[in-house]
Amino acid sequence: MNNIPTIKVGIVAVSRDCFPESLSVNRRAALVRAYAEKYAASDIYECPVCIVESEVQAMQALEDVKAAGCNALAVYLGNFGPEISETLLAQKWSEQTGCPVMFCAAAEENTAVLKDDRGDAYCGMLNASYNLKLRGVKAYIPAYPVGTAAECADMIRAFIPVARALVGMKDLKIFSFGPRPQNFMACNAPIQQLYNMGVEVEENSELDLFEAFHKHSGDARIPAVAADMAKELGAGNKKPEILAKLAQYELTLLDWIEQHKGCKKYAAVAGKCWPAFQTQFGFVPCYVNARLTGRGIPVSCEVDIYGALSEYIGACISGESVTLLDINNTVPKDIFDADIAGKFAYKHTDTFMGFHCGNTCAARLCRPEMRNQKIMARSLPEEVTNGTLEGDIMPGKITFYRLQSTADNRLLAYVAQGEVLPVATRSFGSIGIFAIPEMGRFYRHVLIENGFPHHGAVAFGHFGGALFEVFRYLGVEKVGYNLPASLPYPTENPFAM
Repeated sequence: MNNIPTIKVGIVAVSRDCFPESLSVNRRAALVRAYAEKYAASDIYECPVCIVESEVQAMQALEDVKAAGCNALAVYLGNFGPEISETLLAQKWSEQTGCPVMFCAAAEENTAVLKDDRGDAYCGMLNASYNLKLRGVKAYIPAYPVGTAAECADMIRAFIPVARALVGMKDLKIFSFGPRPQNFMACNAPIQQLYNMGVEVEENSELDLFEAFHKHSGDARIPAVAADMAKELGAGNKKPEILAKLAQYELTLLDWIEQHKGCKKYAAVAGKCWPAFQTQFGFVPCYVNARLTGRGIPVSCEVDIYGALSEYIGACISGESVTLLDINNTVPKDIFDADIAGKFAYKHTDTFMGFHCGNTCAARLCRPEMRNQKIMARSLPEEVTNGTLEGDIMPGKITFYRLQSTADNRLLAYVAQGEVLPVATRSFGSIGIFAIPEMGRFYRHVLIENGFPHHGAVAFGHFGGALFEVFRYLGVEKVGYNLPASLPYPTENPFAM
């Protein structure tokens, strides 16, 4: 996936001047060694310039990690640490690079160090956190930020996907085409928060896209792209007559991105797919959306800008393809009784079907097939509704999540982990039977209560921890998640109705 950043973490050790500097020197070396042994040494850079004790040394370290090409910073308290210098380093790093910073600290190794070489970094982390607040500096601080060299190496490793999402967003441009369809105001949200997060938005007309599409008529690359589509679809290529047009559209989007990225490095698309798209273009864009999303360039449906952003965050965190689905329909009781009850530890209200017309990449579907969009075909000629990729979503762990601006320009988000069950949907589209513990209560007291739209992003695996940290770093006002039955939501009626 070449649409997400590669993270290189600069590790800077700090020392309070009344503590032995050798503590930080030796502990930094042990941390770097532990990381290299357990993970990839190329992920990190050990700042050799100095152990930061003063403001001057903080600026020297800052210039060194910047020159080394680092795009994330780990401030490591080898002992108590200099609260002013270390937080000044974090502040200047954030101001000059816009990249994320984390703090972690060394634990005492054994009894022998307690007499003369005690580091007291456990105490120093408290002062560091207080000074970060004073300076208004955002920092990632692990759940328990004090540990051995190996444990701190794990903390830095956990920071990398968080940093990848934050760095990616800083260099992201979202291309939108057309206003949202009528009666889809739920996908409409103020874009001010996007600019606050460093995301650029280029809003375009459907006519701009239509013109660019026609300019690609007869493009010499179309046959090769169509052949690649046919190879990917294999036996699922049920609409071969439409592949050339879909290839032309794919090339249109990719060329648009390259020609319009400007100063940004990464891209996502919020596309229009109905009601006029089919009659004018002569197909639906679902399969192309699926292909680009599978390569790490999310393409959301129905001009859902925050949906595209949510997908991009998930792609950065997981390093894999994601999708965007409607939280769509209930699981019929006969299917639940026959295929789920007694076989999986879920209540009926824990289950639902996640669906979209055909925007989930082929690698995530069981027996994917090119089809026509049945809902649109109810009122349009079938030949202009071809282009969906259909199939049941492969079973496995998932994380359902979304970042959203409210109508009054506040940032909210939700995260819930669950799974796609190995149960046939007996339906159409890109679709799966999802199970999330206490989904019924989560649906009512997080999704409905907070006014979230029907689109949710899906990452294929359990990534709730990293997503939660990204949202917290971004300053999201409230991150909802599915509470166990023993913990009521603030809006939950304690009396049975």
